[in-house]
Amino acid sequence: MSRAHKRTGGDMDGSGSTVVIVGTGHAGGNAAALLRQYGFDGRVVLIGAEPVPPYHRPPLSKAYLLGEADIERLWLKPRAFYDDNRIELKLGAAVRSLDCASHTLALADGSHLQYDKLILATGSTPRVLSIPGHDLEGVVALRSLADADVLRARLQPGERLVVIGAGYIGLEAAASARKLGHEVTVLEAAPRVLGRVTSETVSAFYAHEHRAKGVDLRLDAKIESFVGEGGTLSGVKLASGEVVPAGLALVGVGVVPNVTLALEAGIACANGVQVDDDARASDPDVFAIGDCSNRPLAHYGRTARLESVHNAVEQAKLAAAAIAGKPRPVCDAPWFWSDQYDLKLQTVGLLEGYDEAVVRGDPAARRFAVWYLKDRSLLAIDAVNSMPDFLCGKKLVGSGAKLDVDALHDPAIDLGKFAAAALT
Repeated sequence: MSRAHKRTGGDMDGSGSTVVIVGTGHAGGNAAALLRQYGFDGRVVLIGAEPVPPYHRPPLSKAYLLGEADIERLWLKPRAFYDDNRIELKLGAAVRSLDCASHTLALADGSHLQYDKLILATGSTPRVLSIPGHDLEGVVALRSLADADVLRARLQPGERLVVIGAGYIGLEAAASARKLGHEVTVLEAAPRVLGRVTSETVSAFYAHEHRAKGVDLRLDAKIESFVGEGGTLSGVKLASGEVVPAGLALVGVGVVPNVTLALEAGIACANGVQVDDDARASDPDVFAIGDCSNRPLAHYGRTARLESVHNAVEQAKLAAAAIAGKPRPVCDAPWFWSDQYDLKLQTVGLLEGYDEAVVRGDPAARRFAVWYLKDRSLLAIDAVNSMPDFLCGKKLVGSGAKLDVDALHDPAIDLGKFAAAALT
């Protein structure tokens, strides 16, 4: 215990140090692996509340829900990887409190664990729709493997699914359920789908696609309550008085970052744990990565909390490099993706603040991209089944290069040469 009081906040790579990672999602799992990759030779402990090792979450609403991917394909690493790399897994273990002064974690089972460096990868929790009936059996969320197992078990032939919220998760689950042949209604309170993350052009395209596939998509839909009998869901009541029949309601109205552990320990938080360019929190021996952190965005000159696999992996690299004493990795522009039916939406960058949007390709052909510019510089691209636009965007977003907007309208343009010319 005594050495806990001698820490200076410096980074390390020695064999006598302990790094504890709280959270076994993409961020935490990758951080553990990267510490070893970057040469950290000390003790690495990975703590997760779930009883399973780190796994890929995106397939939960797609391939796993459809039964196209078994559980073994979800693991980030084979189970033997952790033993082979001396990574201690503490699964099904909840952390009760953090004492930064003594560098100690108190676990729910009454045990304590000391650290030299701590990485918080605590993720986020689905928002609860706090309306009457929200606790009925059949009202579910989709965030974890356990959630996906419940949803798979409940999606039996003839089941009627109502999805609350037309964001990525809601629309992906709706697409999967339709592919399985279920009746699906999507209720979105906003006037368009994906309204928080994309433009009206892309929103309109996805609304049309879902309706064409048989989804009963309702926008500006205000929900009053969940209704049921005997504690079991039977429908969703709208403000109009209509009850939409449902045996299952999937609530996907966003997430909140899991920051209670950090807040109670006195670590600065504001819509996530506040971190610097190395993913370091206000306590110099604590890092925060993934959904739970609010990070600087090098390409945009501001901070934000991002919810994506790319962000989780990138911040895992930053924290692991800082701890292992390696140079800070170069950061990419943020990127995201969503698979719905046979459509792949790939987004690079953040489109807030654009003053011009250029549509390349034809939405009717189900292959197009929208380029979002400000003062002729590229802020973001939404690419639907258009890998060349996405890859070009990864080179140009955040570069500050002034683009030839007229050339962008030419469908025959060589995007590789276009990007190279813009960057010279």
